[in-house]
Amino acid sequence: MKTIDKIPTTKIGRTTQLVKTGVKVGGNYLKYYSKKAVNSKTTKDKLNEDNASDIYDGLKSLKGSALKVAQMLSMEKNILPNAYVERFSLAQFSVPPLSGPLVRKTFKKYQGHYPEDLYDTFATQSVNAASIGQVHKAFKDGKKLAVKIQYPGVADSISSDLAMVKPIAIRMFNLKGKDSEKYFKELESKLLEETDYELEVQQSKDITLACAKIENLRFPSYYEHLSSKRIITMDWMDGVHLSEFAKQNTDKKKSNKIGQALWDFYMYQMHVLKAVHADPHPGNFLIDNRTNLIAIDFGCVKKVPLSFYTPYFELAEKKNIDNPDFFEQKMYELEIFRVDDTPQEKAFFSELFYEMLSLFTAPFQSDVFDFSDKDFWNRITDLSEKYSKDTTLRKMNGNRGSKHFLYINRTFFGLYNLLHELNATIKVKNFEKYL
Repeated sequence: MKTIDKIPTTKIGRTTQLVKTGVKVGGNYLKYYSKKAVNSKTTKDKLNEDNASDIYDGLKSLKGSALKVAQMLSMEKNILPNAYVERFSLAQFSVPPLSGPLVRKTFKKYQGHYPEDLYDTFATQSVNAASIGQVHKAFKDGKKLAVKIQYPGVADSISSDLAMVKPIAIRMFNLKGKDSEKYFKELESKLLEETDYELEVQQSKDITLACAKIENLRFPSYYEHLSSKRIITMDWMDGVHLSEFAKQNTDKKKSNKIGQALWDFYMYQMHVLKAVHADPHPGNFLIDNRTNLIAIDFGCVKKVPLSFYTPYFELAEKKNIDNPDFFEQKMYELEIFRVDDTPQEKAFFSELFYEMLSLFTAPFQSDVFDFSDKDFWNRITDLSEKYSKDTTLRKMNGNRGSKHFLYINRTFFGLYNLLHELNATIKVKNFEKYL
């Protein structure tokens, strides 16, 4: 794979790159409309493919939060056209890495020494490059290690990057008015946390210690004396990415074993720790040769306040969803209803969220749930298409829900998608044996 010798770190340099991308996207639209004028049956498939490719190519050269947003969007499989999902999913664990010389320069800047001064051996060619950092293999005192190095300038460019992608997000998610700012502040704060590798090491140690009792679940150990604000050194964990395993696996027992460990891991974090690994994409999980699940990245951990947790999970019970008065009260507590809503707006959003919650809480309504159930996924797709085409929704204020929905919904959608990839059947309350 081609390597990168330089990353734009100044606001001007990064804006220039995005402007170039915008010009390419504009050209793609001109081609589309020209073809449409000649043939009215021309679809947007080629336009989506070209735009997805050009946007991703522009973001991968910038890395950082701009690429992280693409990674997050790749998990929204029911929002974006498939061309975007496929292209943006590359941001999960396959982007051009820094070149060897830039790796050594960056390491020296962050750690005060060149890597060969600290490790017995250090491979300057990365084994995995993602949105915020890349991983290298090293050895020290007989231990095989993974060394994660943050890309230069990432932490300093988060605010300006988000300012550049903000207009796109506002349009895509129908955000209106000053209230939309709370979602961007939440996103910015979490992205800033992800660039703080000292915080990540502490979060990793806290969660792995608390969840060590969960069966078929493994974690690396972390080495603080070889880590810093922008460098993390941890155990090298042998295994294949979850998606790769899921594609090759034909053994239902293995799927269920991994799926159960994944489900128990998330339910224990959510219900006991009230803090959850909020980046559940396949690149953050490995499967070892004994069919254990390995969690390898805790940069994004979302703390769940009781003021959100309580009403959120009260509505996971069907009797509460079906109680109109109780349902309405929780809609206010979760900031879905607003005091200035018209009767028409309340009726519309009441129906929308009743449908959504009834569907997305389905796994909690039984003792066992099969995530390979095609009917469940067809209903999710149908509901998504229904409201993506709803002209009424586009006219209304889309700022609905507490800021905590941003990462909690992302967590559950990501978890459901991973379990679906595995075709796993899980015992819903199995995690309670660890309480």
